[in-house]
Amino acid sequence: MAAAALMALFAGLIAGSFVTVVAHRVPRGESVVGPRSRCPGCGVQIAAYDNVPVFSWAFLRGRARCCGKAISARYPLTELALGALYAATVLVLWDDPTELALGLVFVTMLVAVTLTDLERRIIPNKVLAVAAAIGLAIVVLFDPSSLPERAIAAAAAGGLFFLVALAYPRGMGLGDVKLAATMGLFLGRSVAPAILVALIAGSVVGLAVMASRGVSARKQAIPFGPFLAFGGVVGLLLGDQLVDLYLGTFS
Repeated sequence: MAAAALMALFAGLIAGSFVTVVAHRVPRGESVVGPRSRCPGCGVQIAAYDNVPVFSWAFLRGRARCCGKAISARYPLTELALGALYAATVLVLWDDPTELALGLVFVTMLVAVTLTDLERRIIPNKVLAVAAAIGLAIVVLFDPSSLPERAIAAAAAGGLFFLVALAYPRGMGLGDVKLAATMGLFLGRSVAPAILVALIAGSVVGLAVMASRGVSARKQAIPFGPFLAFGGVVGLLLGDQLVDLYLGTFS
């Protein structure tokens, strides 16, 4: 188990490097296949040995070899975050290969949309569509009996957020609606605690911002995608236990 988690960690570092490319290029309408990454400062193509996840950034002390321009810490942080999520997913879902495969695709999508929402206030349809297509294919092939539950969860989560978007369009976008529905596809019934955690986390942060900046903070838009992503991780790793706890307590 420990060896599998370690392998997942390194796989996550590599996937995290690719996710930063996806998050940068997809919202700009660029290809994620090519060309190879270039220095944002001088445009020189980055050598493969300077593009090793985490280690290259640390070795270069956060600066480009070609021109010395500072390289954002978000790159190694994203790689480390996805590596940790891959390892955690393997540790929690090791006994269920189908859920494990879904979980790895799911956390990859969540990290990608978190980056795009934080940077550009957008949750790309292409990222959600690709993730949903892969997830649906896995379910159809290996767990078709769960399709009705997942469809209901997707409709319920997406419908709830669509109503919120109608009532409060400045605070909730259609990207959040689509993300919630996609989360339902991946999580099934565990989307319920995921949504609850996201709403609580978003509310706490929103209240904290208003408390620190006053009434004017009400006009400041806070991207909700990262909160949904956080809730999605909780739902993936702890969702079944939380649902069972609720049903055992109140049923």
